[in-house]
Amino acid sequence: MAESFERQQAYIIESQRLLLERTNVELSNPGKIVKRYLYPVVTKEHIPLTWRYDFNPLTNPLFLERITFNSTMNAGALYWQGKYLLFVRVEGADRKSFFAIAESENGVDNFRFWDQPLVLPDLDKEETNVYDIRLTAHEDGWVYGIFCSEKRDAAAAPGDLSSAVASAGIIRSKDLKHWERLPNLKASSQQRNVVLHPEFVQGKYALYTRPQDDFILAKRGGGIGWSLIDDIKNAIVVEEQIINKRFYHTIKELKNGEGPAPLKTEKGWLHLAHGVRGTAAGLRYVLYLYLTSLDDPSQLIAEPAGYLMAPEGEERIGDVSNVLFSNGWIMNPNGMVYIYYASSDTRMHVAVSSVDRLLDYCLNTASDGLRSATSVDNVLQLIGRNALYVMESGICSRNGVKRA
Repeated sequence: MAESFERQQAYIIESQRLLLERTNVELSNPGKIVKRYLYPVVTKEHIPLTWRYDFNPLTNPLFLERITFNSTMNAGALYWQGKYLLFVRVEGADRKSFFAIAESENGVDNFRFWDQPLVLPDLDKEETNVYDIRLTAHEDGWVYGIFCSEKRDAAAAPGDLSSAVASAGIIRSKDLKHWERLPNLKASSQQRNVVLHPEFVQGKYALYTRPQDDFILAKRGGGIGWSLIDDIKNAIVVEEQIINKRFYHTIKELKNGEGPAPLKTEKGWLHLAHGVRGTAAGLRYVLYLYLTSLDDPSQLIAEPAGYLMAPEGEERIGDVSNVLFSNGWIMNPNGMVYIYYASSDTRMHVAVSSVDRLLDYCLNTASDGLRSATSVDNVLQLIGRNALYVMESGICSRNGVKRA
């Protein structure tokens, strides 16, 4: 029995070592805005073995997994002391989630979890689940995390065990080790996907919100909101304006939500968001970009039509299929942007671009005209511009093939 224990343990340890040390492979994406990578960056197999196995042969003679995890997804991200950190939503087989920090030197592979998961101050005994944290290094000197705090709807009918209420939990730290928990955001509607703007606006904290009167669907909620907060230690949404609206027959007709905190660029605040529409196979989540003014972050400057990223290949398969979700990205000192996204609520990936590339896409891609006729018109305009260029440059081309 001891020999079997040792053999099983050695095999599992070696298997994880190979996974953690594996080099990621950049995929060929000519002409694309972002480059994807072959391997996910964090999966449930990356979770430390000491969180999953009892290493004592007396109490676990077969070296079986004692705590099972379902997925690693929807990670907040932070560039911290030269390292790429992911605050991963780790979901157990029991459906409860918590946060754990995984660290990488280069941002694309070799992510390793810190020794222990994050321990949040427990302020509400009715709080059942926490997930999808957004991180903001604010100009006030604190690193803030805002996440979904979920509990059962107290007004649910007897026997209804699925109705829930969402609110925004808030924590902050200066060393990422010790976290202070502030009171949850107070609002007149349910709030998920709440994000703190990195700078003061008019001397106040600013939040991107997502008002909704249902736990799953926005319903009367008009889209991504904007609210100025007097006191982050007692955050209350008093006024809320919609700055990125939902529209019929678009990628965000059912709901949309801010992803990570926006990036400050010379052209404006660059935003990554998710849009949701209904299909015969269920909800479809994609990622899109928009740009707001540096002087007034609530003012929309540009929004390309459609999505930046959608599930591709094996990304479409998982716990909740046909979903891409991102609540974390990092702009490193070289201007490269690392987009950390989850596929199908199962595992974490990275896509890499640059600020210049994303701004070019954002500012030079047509907006959504909201009708088939305008979509055709956009294609015809591009064809016309290309034909004019071909004629003026002396190049004869048909179907992209240059002819002498």
